Amino acid sequence: MAAPERKPFLLRIPPDLWQEVEKWAAADLRSVNGQIEFILRQAVARRKSDLPGGTPPPAPKGNSP
Repeated sequence: MAAPERKPFLLRIPPDLWQEVEKWAAADLRSVNGQIEFILRQAVARRKSDLPGGTPPPAPKGNSP
C-alpha cells in the first residue's frame, strides 16, 4: 500500500528560529521537517480541543517535549 501523498511547500523562517527547531528536532531524534510536522499536529489538535464541543488532543506518540 502506497503512503499518502504529502503536500510540499516553501517555508521561510528566521535563522534563529531555524536553529531552535533544529536543536529541538535533534533532541527528539527527528528531522527538522518531521519536527515541524509534529509541532503543527500538536497545534491543530490543541486548537480543535479548544473549540466548543471539541475533544481533548490524543496523547503524543514517541518522544515528546
